[in-house]
Amino acid sequence: MAVKNVVVVESPAKAKTINRYLGSDYTVIASFGHVRDLPPKDGSVRPDENFAMSWQTDERGSKQITAIAKALKGASKLILATDPDREGEAISWHVRSALEEKKLLKGIEVERVTFNEITKNAIAAAMKAPRTLDRPLIDAYLARRALDYLVGFTLSPVLWRKLPGSRSAGRVQSVALRLICEREAEIEVFKAKEYWSVEGLFTTPKKADFSAKLTHLEGKKLDQFALPDEATAHKARDLVRASALSVRKIERKRTRRNPAPPFTTSTLQQEASRKLGMSAQTTMRTAQQLYEGVDLNGETVGLITYMRTDGVTMATEAVQAIRSHINTAFGKDYCPAKPRSYATKAKNAQEAHEAIRPTDVSRTPDAVAAVLTADQKRLYELIWKRSVASQMQSAELDQTAITIGDNTDQTLLRATGSIIAFDGFLKLYIEGHDDKDKNNDDDQNRLLPAMAKGDSLTTKDVKAEQHFTQPPPRYSEASLVKKMEEIGIGRPSTYASILSVLRDRNYVRLEARRFIPEDRGRLVTAFLTSFFQRYVDTGFTASLETQLDDISDGRADWHDVMSAFWQDFSATVAKTKDLKISDVIDALDQDLGNHFFPPAQMAATHAIALPARMGGSASN
Repeated sequence: MAVKNVVVVESPAKAKTINRYLGSDYTVIASFGHVRDLPPKDGSVRPDENFAMSWQTDERGSKQITAIAKALKGASKLILATDPDREGEAISWHVRSALEEKKLLKGIEVERVTFNEITKNAIAAAMKAPRTLDRPLIDAYLARRALDYLVGFTLSPVLWRKLPGSRSAGRVQSVALRLICEREAEIEVFKAKEYWSVEGLFTTPKKADFSAKLTHLEGKKLDQFALPDEATAHKARDLVRASALSVRKIERKRTRRNPAPPFTTSTLQQEASRKLGMSAQTTMRTAQQLYEGVDLNGETVGLITYMRTDGVTMATEAVQAIRSHINTAFGKDYCPAKPRSYATKAKNAQEAHEAIRPTDVSRTPDAVAAVLTADQKRLYELIWKRSVASQMQSAELDQTAITIGDNTDQTLLRATGSIIAFDGFLKLYIEGHDDKDKNNDDDQNRLLPAMAKGDSLTTKDVKAEQHFTQPPPRYSEASLVKKMEEIGIGRPSTYASILSVLRDRNYVRLEARRFIPEDRGRLVTAFLTSFFQRYVDTGFTASLETQLDDISDGRADWHDVMSAFWQDFSATVAKTKDLKISDVIDALDQDLGNHFFPPAQMAATHAIALPARMGGSASN
């Protein structure tokens, strides 16, 4: 007897899990991702034919289409159940289109279903709520694919001809590379500036020690560079040492710290990088495994919801389950009177799905640890804790600022600290920090001894310390992803592949988890900013992302967006045909001369050395 319903998903793991939830009337087949793609050759996207596109099915894709076609014999329905995002919509569209071209869908009803988690209830609910394919999402996919193809296949040959040895350029990857290179250029021209600080160690009447920093000298507030050299700093130090100091003012206030929202794709990548040292690629691969399911008590169970999302909301029943868990595990004091709600910053509502959360909060990290790999265990624990913490009570901190000084208030020092009055969500989860937040946080978390206004203090020691301003830090994966999201280039689901391509092309390297541009990457960026400035401009790239989001929302026609882009882009490319290698070298010299050649050697070497650094001969 033939199966009535054929369900198509992306991966075998997902297929295996869903097969267990559906009855004998269903067979579930994996497409193994995309079954078709643009052939990697000129003419696959044809601007002159209203951006018509040619699709090619590779050997693996053909094999999967054949398997689906075989399963469809005698079936009455094809259910496309790929991921609930633009890429998933595109995979479903490709499967349907490939089958239609072979005239294999005659008499077969085609439905599209989506679910945010691979659980029995979610699958059953999805099957009861089928829809048609989302045309605006498919159009947005086509526009992105055509854009990336046209930029890559038009710009890369220009690079090969004018900058021998360069491998490729990409619409978003080149902008990410520019960010890394510009940060390196800032570091190279940075000149450290000296400044000093004065800090004293003091004893309270009850013999408790604490430290305080000099903030006012001779009645004047000190800025960062008020003590510019050793002589000035030592004079200030000696003045503090000689002063009779007492507690002049005590300021106390109760503050609340709220938990962070549950994870989006971007914040998961950032936090996994900061706290676990995981690359964006490893994070996404591991999250995919947790989403598709692990073997738990003889059953394949999806542990987290879909991991490509801009959304920060959680399903009502999930919030209720988490609040119930908080009450049971931590007590009613840790559960707010009302559920917490979070607003998404995503520009595109159609792609703003539920946040990344555990499918069942009762599956604690300890309960499932035995069946998880080391990476799966660490990432699941991170997701589980962040999700639960997001619904917990705020932490309450008693912050204290103590001002000490002489009786004229001409010399003042300040000590700050805080104690946790109620730990709230901090009992479970503390968010990772960017570099700039660490020192400030150390000061805030310091405990100060008890003292009262007017207490005389004993000066134990006063030190003057030399400092130098620091250059901006190189980007880590976390800070680069954060920057890309802030300026609106790329989309969270693409960040991992963008960062991977930059390393695969030998444009950048990672050292101590920081991106350092290779000379090749610096040359490519200098070339593109000189001759294709608009197309590596963050503002332009971000505006293009907004237009693509408008297509997804049905507010713009993808052909119109493509036409406007191509008209200007092709004209810019045409201007480079007459570029001479000397023009290229002059432009690169202007941008990178000091990097490649010390000023004393520049005049003698720049004309012959640069092509050698470019990895090829000087030719047009």
